[in-house]
Amino acid sequence: MSYASADSASFDNQDGFSAPQVLAQLRQSFASDRTRTLPWRRAQLSALESLLKHHTDELITALYQDLGKSKTEAWTSEIGFLLTDIKHTLRHLKKWMRPHKVPTPLIAQPGSSAVFYEPLGCVLVIGAWNYPLQLTLAPCIAAIAAGNCVLLKPSELAPATSSLIKKLIPRYLDNTAIAVIEGGKAETTDLLAQSWDHIFYTGGEAVGKIVMQAASQHLTPVTLELGGKSPCLVERSADVEVAARRIVWGKWMNAGQTCVAPDYIIVEECVKDALLKALKKEIRAQYTRQPLQSPDYGKIINRHHFDRLCGYLENQQLYFGGETDPQEHKIGPTIVLDPDADSPIMQEEIFGPLLPVLTTTQISESLDFIRQRAKPLALYLFTNDSKLEQRVIRKVSAGSVCVNDIMMFMTNANLPFGGVGTSGMGQYHGHAGFAQLSHKKSVMIRKFWLDVAVRYAPFSSFKLAILKKLL
Repeated sequence: MSYASADSASFDNQDGFSAPQVLAQLRQSFASDRTRTLPWRRAQLSALESLLKHHTDELITALYQDLGKSKTEAWTSEIGFLLTDIKHTLRHLKKWMRPHKVPTPLIAQPGSSAVFYEPLGCVLVIGAWNYPLQLTLAPCIAAIAAGNCVLLKPSELAPATSSLIKKLIPRYLDNTAIAVIEGGKAETTDLLAQSWDHIFYTGGEAVGKIVMQAASQHLTPVTLELGGKSPCLVERSADVEVAARRIVWGKWMNAGQTCVAPDYIIVEECVKDALLKALKKEIRAQYTRQPLQSPDYGKIINRHHFDRLCGYLENQQLYFGGETDPQEHKIGPTIVLDPDADSPIMQEEIFGPLLPVLTTTQISESLDFIRQRAKPLALYLFTNDSKLEQRVIRKVSAGSVCVNDIMMFMTNANLPFGGVGTSGMGQYHGHAGFAQLSHKKSVMIRKFWLDVAVRYAPFSSFKLAILKKLL
């Protein structure tokens, strides 16, 4: 079905691509004010929910073609994640849209003050290839909830999913207010040259800098969800068996191509051997002794990233894994022992199925090592020591912290998600996404009566004394 209104022409935004024309159409739609209404926002979110439910099999197939994702992984990490996000948003949207009353100071009485959430306007969403459905549509959910028009640019590195998004979105959503553009560097460059009201980008730091530089030409605000090297600390009091099981699940989901996956482990020497054995056992339990043949294990997105990851293994000591299949772009779960801190595998975000394991005598001694590096998107700690837990939380800056598990904070829509420093800026998920893509407009309404003259000239020492007490 098409959601285009009869009095506002829709457009085919792929053939004869023109970024200015697409943006002009979106601005015309936003000027109609219909995206500001609660019924429109709810209708779009419900329609997106229907899209995901009615085309689940097609979406799973596309995700398998692009990344080799199993049906279960595609559902839990992409489709199901989005459905939960929509359900949460629909449940709370009316409350989020209400003006938020705040106190009014004595000097401004009689009067009232409130914060109104209003749409920003036209939002550009540049999706990522590692979760090509979730990381394109989750920002779209936030943008719709906030009442914006949206232009989606899915990643060209996941062509099957990108093509399906382009095909399905116009069938279900208001295609005069929500558009999809496919393409690569040239199309993205054209889009970034336009004056948007907000740009939402998910991807790497290098492209994030390009996006921010382009946005600065129009003073456009940006949300950058980037990444970095997320550490995982395993302390001696941790349940090593459970820790290993959860680390394997989180690290090798999507073949390690997850921005919040553990990038390296720091383990206390006294439990290092036990952890390594437990990791090896869990890898085999979850992905069999031949993980490259496991139907639950994904592939690397393309040959470029396959070769990049293989390069990280040069001159490294492998504890486990290392199997590769260049034809299928697959690299098995691999554990690297004590790599040099200056080696590429420890200097660059891995974004793949390689897991360095570093050793320390005490976890507390490793905190400075982490703090001296770029702030990570996520920090993981496995411990039963509550004092250490609080010390790590308070001392180490990270986008998110998860104690005794991996990535599970992503399942809580009440927790904002986003980076800090080079791992990103801005937050979304749940109310955080709604607020991020809204303008918080301050409104004060005053009355005409009780117009005290103390604030008006001519001034005197008496008036100043009164003002000092009122302000």
